[in-house]
Amino acid sequence: MPRTPLADDRGPAQPAPEPTDAEPAEPAPAGRLCVPVRPGAHGVTTRLYRTPVGARTAVAFTSPERLRATLGGDQPWIPLSEPALRALTRPLGVRALTVDPVLTAPFTPAPTPTTTPAGPAPEAVPGPVAESPYPARPRPGTPCARRFDAAARGTAA
Repeated sequence: MPRTPLADDRGPAQPAPEPTDAEPAEPAPAGRLCVPVRPGAHGVTTRLYRTPVGARTAVAFTSPERLRATLGGDQPWIPLSEPALRALTRPLGVRALTVDPVLTAPFTPAPTPTTTPAGPAPEAVPGPVAESPYPARPRPGTPCARRFDAAARGTAA
């Protein structure tokens, strides 16, 4: 019968390799974050954004000055920790968190309707109106006709 190695047969434990990268793969929590919000039905709601490829992301800033520089001075915000922000957005399916984004698209208001340079739209020209392919009343004996007739009589169908 072959011998199976035991834990003691593996030899001395090897020391962990020295890290060569100064930044860890997963950044440490950022501490207090300034999270942009909007008014909601029961207070405020965290604003969610989209990445350049279209994925939804939560956005936070490390200081109010950075938030104002990116989103404007009138943007309301609340202080939250990173774990709290992730816990708020996880049920919504948002896994990404962007801290201190610097590239954002400027706000563009919806276009307002304008009149044409030639003036108001021309009035409708009177003329024959095409007949509707549908009859004004349902055909007799159809379910719609029974409901229509009952409604006209004031009784239930």
